[in-house]
Amino acid sequence: MNLRSFLEYLEAQEKLIRISKEVSHEFEIANIMYSLDEQPVIFENVKGFSFPIFGGITSNRDIIAEGVGTTKEQLLFKLVEALQHPKTPPVVDSAPCQDVIIKNPDLRKFPLLHHLSGDGGRYATATVATIKDPDTGRNVSYHRLMETGTNRFTARLIKNRQTRTTYDKLQDDLEMAVCIGNSTAVMIAASLGPPSGVDEFGIAHALDDTPLVKCITKDLEVPKDAEIVLEGRLTKDIDKEGPFVDLTETRDFERQEPVFVVDCITHRKDAMYQALIPGRLEHKILMGMPKEPTIYDQVSKVTTCKNVLVTMGGGSWLHAIVQIKKNHPDEPKKAIEAAFKGHGSLKHVVIVDEDVDIYNPTALEWAIATRFQADDDLVVKTDQPGSSLDPSGKHDAGKKTLTSKIGIDATIPPNVDKSKYEIVRYQRLDVSNYCG
Repeated sequence: MNLRSFLEYLEAQEKLIRISKEVSHEFEIANIMYSLDEQPVIFENVKGFSFPIFGGITSNRDIIAEGVGTTKEQLLFKLVEALQHPKTPPVVDSAPCQDVIIKNPDLRKFPLLHHLSGDGGRYATATVATIKDPDTGRNVSYHRLMETGTNRFTARLIKNRQTRTTYDKLQDDLEMAVCIGNSTAVMIAASLGPPSGVDEFGIAHALDDTPLVKCITKDLEVPKDAEIVLEGRLTKDIDKEGPFVDLTETRDFERQEPVFVVDCITHRKDAMYQALIPGRLEHKILMGMPKEPTIYDQVSKVTTCKNVLVTMGGGSWLHAIVQIKKNHPDEPKKAIEAAFKGHGSLKHVVIVDEDVDIYNPTALEWAIATRFQADDDLVVKTDQPGSSLDPSGKHDAGKKTLTSKIGIDATIPPNVDKSKYEIVRYQRLDVSNYCG
């Protein structure tokens, strides 16, 4: 479903909240979204702005699955299929996202949020950005944008990611278009981080129909059903970016980052602005869940992988649970190594059997308690490349963060009486025959 159809579907299912009361973009909207546990919501009356604000359409796995026409249990496998078999999206001649064309843009007219006190400024966060690399082609990803002027942002570009790599190797400005207000398929595809040369819009089109349209002022294409498109350039000028709350709910420090100059804004006649509050559910899911297919792909090379979960408790980035069907005693150790290969920022991974519910933290703890012995089943890796999001890592300026990593084999040991390790279950009866 495209975005508008999905919002209508959610409303018909009574899963979307409409707020008609006037609300402020200064801290109030972000805190309301937090207080609603990021349920899908539309703020119809934003003080000082003509654009409504919506958010929450990727705040849990069930809603995401509905947005791409599947179930939570089958979502991983749909993502794997789209990654392995992207489809070239068609390019159309006209599109709703270009109903209105603004050649002298003024960002003050758009309801970018102040999320939390202490932030460096107003931020755009639900920002699907597209560039073209001269060697590898189109790339689509997320970059948070901090407003610094009427048509200027600073853009957080992470080292060794495709946009930064392309930006660094060019002598001139890098064209970039930023789409705000996107379908679930586009939002998920932009999060996946496939190898260079794999088109994320092709992945989105494999998940759900995603026609594109050529930008007005840039040699780039964007989804035709986007709400708002910022057409601009990543310049060689730099300016401060941050502080800002990041994935682990800790405040990221101030950096010097490239200046993104907006040359043109296009939008739908009745455009809505999309908000995504940092460090919370949508942010975590969009960061962590797209790493599950890459872990699954690597683990499947060494054993039968049944499922993968990047957990919220690990900041949706640092911890993963991998469920396997063990055919040989050495497969859990191989799965640990493969999981770290599938997600380079992963810090801790637990390998479990098919009978363990990976979505149940109590079941996971039970598996560690009853099936794991540290002297045989623990893998420790020191001075490994880690994540800058981990405040406990070794952070030296200009160097890659280093960390220690552990893998836990919480599968049933080999050559034992497996009946001792099986979960004994009661039968749930209809108690209405006994009560009343």
